[in-house]
Amino acid sequence: MTFDEYLDALSQKTVAIIGIGVSNTPLIRLMLQRGIRVTACDRADRAKFNNDELLRELEELGAQLRLGEDYLKDLDQDVIFRSPGIRPDIPAFEAARARGSEITSEMEVFFKVCPCKKIAVTGSDGKTTTTTIIARVLEEAGHTVHLGGNIGRPLLPDTNLMRPDDIAVLELSSFQLLTMDESPDIAVVTNLAPNHLDIHKGMDEYVAAKQNIYLHQKPTDRVVLNRDNAITNAFAQDAPGQVVLFSRQNELEEGVVLENGVICVKKNGQCREVLPVSDILIPGVHNVENYMAAIAALDGIVPDLVFRRFAASFGGVEHRIELVREYKGVKYYNDSIASSPSRTIAGLRSFRQKVILIAGGYDKHIPYDDMGPDLVEHVKLMILTGPTAPKLRAAAEKAPGFAESGMRILDADSFEDAVAKAVELAVAGDIVTMSPASASFDRFKNFMERGNTFKRLINALE
Repeated sequence: MTFDEYLDALSQKTVAIIGIGVSNTPLIRLMLQRGIRVTACDRADRAKFNNDELLRELEELGAQLRLGEDYLKDLDQDVIFRSPGIRPDIPAFEAARARGSEITSEMEVFFKVCPCKKIAVTGSDGKTTTTTIIARVLEEAGHTVHLGGNIGRPLLPDTNLMRPDDIAVLELSSFQLLTMDESPDIAVVTNLAPNHLDIHKGMDEYVAAKQNIYLHQKPTDRVVLNRDNAITNAFAQDAPGQVVLFSRQNELEEGVVLENGVICVKKNGQCREVLPVSDILIPGVHNVENYMAAIAALDGIVPDLVFRRFAASFGGVEHRIELVREYKGVKYYNDSIASSPSRTIAGLRSFRQKVILIAGGYDKHIPYDDMGPDLVEHVKLMILTGPTAPKLRAAAEKAPGFAESGMRILDADSFEDAVAKAVELAVAGDIVTMSPASASFDRFKNFMERGNTFKRLINALE
């Protein structure tokens, strides 16, 4: 089915789209322009919605708006597009199903109508960087690439622009994957650790959602899995597609490995050197793993030379161990993407000295104890703010060697106060990293706003 055929099929139906934000607005506009009857729903009421001009535009195009606390009440449209952040089994959706509504999502429909090859990446950490590397390397090799998904851009409205020889590269979250019944041609799972347990019913559901990225593949499709992660390594047992493992720590007979400081592809008894780690510009062993995953995904599609050229110039993705500024001999890094302990651990291990860490934020109900040893080993001063501050403090104080380490822990009244304390206490030669190990929602709309606030505060120093 083409996207045009799908839209034609909706012309005699009513549609509700949940969430009037960046990801859904293009789809709302497109459907209205095609004459489809659309109800656009959002939790924010009109007074709190930060873009009244957009609301007026959608109304002029013919949209019915349903805003405020009752935005999900009595949904009875034929097709309902849920926002990825809303569970598919909430009572409002269950009631709509009982009335005959179809509950779907932008990504589910995209998989049904996309005319070209799809490469998708998921995982707890490294999704965005790995997805970006794959997309950019493909472009360097001359392919036409459409990059989107959880990385910030919806692709469904652009489907008619895609040609069969193009490649769609997607970052997929557990929320997007939760109800997916199709999988991409090439699937990548970077790693898995507890995350988003404030929304998922538990770790089992979180892992099951991630598995949808490969469970519906054909035998000729490819799934790339991290051998060094116990959860992702176990996925190989029930993968219907061709499994390619990558490992930084273990020997493999076949797959992508690290040998003598070089990322290599082992296949058919041969070992091919692809990328020396010394050529990778962005720091951290986790980024070595991101390149290994990308090389496994694109083996046979992109020449090795393209990877070497790209790695030497790629400076990384914003908000991921991003050097903001050196001020009075102190380097300040924005690692706002680190919304879980495992991300912060990876960031801390990227530095060769003990750092000043700004951490804490919204509590996703995930455990913190496991990061205690890394805090003790890699942090000399930790400045805490937000609801997870007590958990982070406890994780450090209970870790072996805490008393002997000399590590200091301070509490801050606010995010701004935490940054100010870091600036006040840092001396020339220090590294300050804002790597919260927590989500941003206690104070910010998302990790990007948190990172941009940090950068604004640091760049304002005089």
